[in-house]
Amino acid sequence: MSSIATTSGAIPQPGASTKASTRDWIAVLAGMIGAFMAILNIQITNASLLDIEGGIGTGVDNGAWISTSYLIGEIVVIPLTAYFSNVFSFRRYILVNSILFPIFSMACAFAHDLGTMILLRGLQGFAGGVLIPMAFTMVLTKLPKSQQPLGLAVFALSVTFAPAIGPTIGGYLTENYGWQTIFFINTIPSLIMAAALALTLEKQPMQLHLLKEGDWAGIVTMAIGLSALQTVLEEGNKDDWFSSPFIVKLGIVAFVFLAAFIWIELTVKKPLVKLRLLTQRNFGIGVLVNVLVGVALFGTVYILPQYLGQVQRYNAEQIGNVLAWTGLPQLLLIPLVPVLMKRFDARYIGFLGISIFAISCFMNITLSANNGGDQFWIPNIVRAIGQALVLTPITAITTAGIAPADAAAASGLTNMLRNLGGAVGTASLGTILTKREQFHSNIIGQSITLTRDEVRDRLTQLTAYFTQHGVTDPAVASQKAIVALGQIVKRQALIMGFSDTFAVIGVVLALAAIALLLTKNPQAGGGAGAH
Repeated sequence: MSSIATTSGAIPQPGASTKASTRDWIAVLAGMIGAFMAILNIQITNASLLDIEGGIGTGVDNGAWISTSYLIGEIVVIPLTAYFSNVFSFRRYILVNSILFPIFSMACAFAHDLGTMILLRGLQGFAGGVLIPMAFTMVLTKLPKSQQPLGLAVFALSVTFAPAIGPTIGGYLTENYGWQTIFFINTIPSLIMAAALALTLEKQPMQLHLLKEGDWAGIVTMAIGLSALQTVLEEGNKDDWFSSPFIVKLGIVAFVFLAAFIWIELTVKKPLVKLRLLTQRNFGIGVLVNVLVGVALFGTVYILPQYLGQVQRYNAEQIGNVLAWTGLPQLLLIPLVPVLMKRFDARYIGFLGISIFAISCFMNITLSANNGGDQFWIPNIVRAIGQALVLTPITAITTAGIAPADAAAASGLTNMLRNLGGAVGTASLGTILTKREQFHSNIIGQSITLTRDEVRDRLTQLTAYFTQHGVTDPAVASQKAIVALGQIVKRQALIMGFSDTFAVIGVVLALAAIALLLTKNPQAGGGAGAH
């Protein structure tokens, strides 16, 4: 089912030429538009969440579902893509989803409540998730060995540049034209993509008889298990985790269904997901590194806007402008990576990139109330350099030993687990932030007592401030001073919590860098489509 060997017409096949034709490159680049837009839409709402939450009348606690529901849809559909592209044909499947994607996106602009928004974002993610592995598969099957690093670099640009620039685009559109406009941004690129794919991809017949051979038990258990897991991660922090009966029940559902899914995939003849590919050294380690990088990639784009919004009170456009410097330099740097890979071991390039990415996170572990957009400029430039050097070599290492017949299965597994890493990482980092804020608040609070001269002096200053600014009742001024001191403590604890969260991301990246060195040296330019 995951294999494409038995249905050679289902996906594009590499030619014998050492160079891809113009037609093939147009198809690949059109696919990249889809991958870019699909990944862009994971993060495009981050800088605009407060505006969207106000527009649909929901609270901050539930607003994260606007991003999470999209990501769940992507994660569930990515491993299904290889199978359904066999059943309905590669061309037909990608064209249908390239049209459904902007339709569901535009529908989100008309949502007036949280439930409708979650449903539409989930459907948008379900359509967009198809576009990511199919773009990846075209690189590995339509491009010859010598040109695959260039194709992987373009794909890397989609995966790393899109999340970084998403909040910038979303913030600008929200502040100037309203939050609804961010859901119309997919329309024109999707039409261009669909037209290019329709003209360049070969027509193949549908093979509906494969529906009878489908790993439906695997599909059902995976969908239920992943959805339950993500819900646990999203809601657990608010509900105090396993002290909530709801979270306990969902946790059991996630464990049971995911365990059943793994057992099914390891025992059926035609599995939905070829988990046995993970036993190949480079692929297994490469996927692990991809997951850890996914945690950091999506985590930084989630945490930084939260800091700028909650601590510095930046609006959506200001947040986007700060994050732009994580994305824009990659446009210049990523195209140079294939040149470096011809001269240096891909493992060392990837190790260097991940290390630089980690350093950029450690640069943010001494945050203070004075850290605003200007103070993030250098760390963001450093992060951009690191991210530019990460994905292309990692992907080349991961796919080096994969046969062309396993390209679609490897693509689905790699992209699913990287996005799952991003989803788990985002939810986990949100929990870490909350717990560390509580920890620091307790520690600071123990020092804020009236027995200390500094505290009494500060309260006197604050009381005088309120008295001078129109509060005539001394008792009311004193009460306002106590409240203001409490807010100062809370803000400082929050800042320290953000610092700790960046430290955690740095440690995750350090582990990824070490793991990457355990892989074998891939042949220059090797990949799944090598021949």
